[in-house]
Amino acid sequence: MQIIREVDALRRAVAVLRCAGGKGGGTVALVPTMGALHGGHIALVREARRAADHLVASIFVNPTQFGPNEDFALYPRREAADAETLEREGCAILWAPDAGTMYPDGHATSISVAGVSEGLDGAARPGHFAGVATIVTKLFNQVQPDVALFGEKDYQQLAVIRRLAADLDLGVRIIGVPTQRDLDGLALSSRNFYLSKEERRAARALPRALVEAAQAIRDGGEVAAALAQARETLVAAGFSPIDYVELCDPETLRPMTTLNGPARLLAAAKLGKTRLIDNLAVTS
Repeated sequence: MQIIREVDALRRAVAVLRCAGGKGGGTVALVPTMGALHGGHIALVREARRAADHLVASIFVNPTQFGPNEDFALYPRREAADAETLEREGCAILWAPDAGTMYPDGHATSISVAGVSEGLDGAARPGHFAGVATIVTKLFNQVQPDVALFGEKDYQQLAVIRRLAADLDLGVRIIGVPTQRDLDGLALSSRNFYLSKEERRAARALPRALVEAAQAIRDGGEVAAALAQARETLVAAGFSPIDYVELCDPETLRPMTTLNGPARLLAAAKLGKTRLIDNLAVTS
């Protein structure tokens, strides 16, 4: 596996991969990450290996998607261990630029995606999705992958990236990979690292609240009542504040007050100093 930190070197290396694909050319999959890899990332990597001939993974803790009072400085960074993991999984290139490479002096362009980015995390974390859309566009332009893979745990992010790729004709097929969970149901996340032992036990209330709310809605219960009960469950477990618990259209992410088709149940709440998100598909 090559570890590359300069754009020109990256483009040369990707071109070599494509030539290595034989007569038809090799296809390239991209798995963008911020590092601190866990089982959820490994699921992305393994699906990417099935989707294309060659895998490029990126590690970049993107400052523009963090707010001024968020955890950019504390976000776990362990590139050496992550690189070993990626090499074992058959990654061809690790793209690991620094901030100066991604945002050189004079950088003045930001990309925003209206609609799907405006509620939920978009409301709770102003500017977050502009940072996501900008860095993902840069990664797509740098690597020029045929396919890119993102986890459904960050469901709104996935919706934003799908909209971005379609609207800008980026020519990248976007694959969403189901959320990977621990044995107790908690969605795998790099931020789980922040939880104390007591908080880690309390965190199980988040997936439990969503499962119970989803079941209540499927059984014909009122959506508003099911969402209110989920919030009560989270408060009782020690979550505060609760940014949202919403039932939404899975494509537009507009709120739904009745279950009249496929839906997504999404939640975000803070436990101690750690903000956790999760979501579930809900079908009638």
